[in-house]
Amino acid sequence: MEKAILVNLAIGPKEKHEAEESMNELAGLARAAGAWVAERIFQVRSSVSPKYFIGPGKVEELKARVEEINAGLVIIDHNLRPTQQRSLEDALGTKVIDRTQLILDIFAQRARSNEGKMQVELAQLSYLLPRLVGKGTALSRLGGGIGTRGPGEKKLEVDRRRIQDRIAKIKRDIGNVQKRRGLQRQSRRESFVPLVSLVGYTSAGKSTLFNRLTQENTWTSPQLFATLDPLVRRAAFPDGLSYFLSDTVGFIKKLPVELVTSFKATFEEVEESDAILHVIDHSAAESAGRGEAVGAILEEIGASDIPCLKVFNKIDLLPDKAELLRRNGRPGSEGIYISAAMGEGISALKDRLRSLLFGRQQLFYMRIPKDDAAAIISLTASTRVLQKRKNGDYYELQVMAEPQRMLAYAAYLDRGEKAR
Repeated sequence: MEKAILVNLAIGPKEKHEAEESMNELAGLARAAGAWVAERIFQVRSSVSPKYFIGPGKVEELKARVEEINAGLVIIDHNLRPTQQRSLEDALGTKVIDRTQLILDIFAQRARSNEGKMQVELAQLSYLLPRLVGKGTALSRLGGGIGTRGPGEKKLEVDRRRIQDRIAKIKRDIGNVQKRRGLQRQSRRESFVPLVSLVGYTSAGKSTLFNRLTQENTWTSPQLFATLDPLVRRAAFPDGLSYFLSDTVGFIKKLPVELVTSFKATFEEVEESDAILHVIDHSAAESAGRGEAVGAILEEIGASDIPCLKVFNKIDLLPDKAELLRRNGRPGSEGIYISAAMGEGISALKDRLRSLLFGRQQLFYMRIPKDDAAAIISLTASTRVLQKRKNGDYYELQVMAEPQRMLAYAAYLDRGEKAR
């Protein structure tokens, strides 16, 4: 386990106010990557040092602490320019990584599928390319460990041309993934079954809610970024109407642009959703700021105009749980309050989601004689036909429509279909 010192630089009152929260999150990220956080160092400056990012005096102080406690890693709670990173390493005599490199390292550890590994490798190589020091040498000065591992580790010592060729190949492979996902989405659209995406800050409880709504048993974990690969499953409401639910990668403040770009195939699931469930850990002290960060990322990926329902999760950890649950039935409520782990509030969530997706539409089962072409044509034109099959002298149809629209077809209703 690498011994790490965390460093935060605040520029202006806003960053100074958020410094403690940001460092707490960075410490969680460092632990998730496998580091032992030995110390946290803060600095407030009016501007960033072009050479070191932090001030020269703070560099001397940091160097003394690195030597005193024998720290093998310094993590800067910001994104560094390549020259700043090299200057800090030269001055401190130890490995220095920034927030982006730390997050990329965690993604590298969590990636399981070939698609996930490809996307992480693309993000790593895109980040590392401008940091190559001289032709044919890369980050050999860093050694191994946090910030250097993952699918791209064995390629860090190749020259720029080979890295660029590798990036081009991964982009082509990811393009094929995008095409395949596009065909899958087209197939789902043709089935008239809407797609709902779960989004939220990392560790908000998205996967637990996914399991609750789909009756699946996918792996869940309190670890940061436990889910990297999107998972789509069909879920149903009590009246039989169904939808596809997609579990997605967790968001975080300052999400590296390399990840947003590399995970484009994943984020397209969100972009093309009919509705979004924004899961928020309501027990977290930073829940408001995290919610704003997710909203900013949704806007960045072009999903801010999609109907979005806020789902305030983990209320079982709060003393006013009963009052929060009572809000679910009140008009004008900002969102739905639930405990995905305990199953509380799930019925109210399903009701709101059903209304958001289908309004007053219901499922109807019809039996229409084959020779009644006019009724079949009229029904097809005025309702959404989900299924149609021949059965002897009849067509049996499953349609979705508002009840008032179905009054003209009351004679064809098959009231025994659900029982069969």
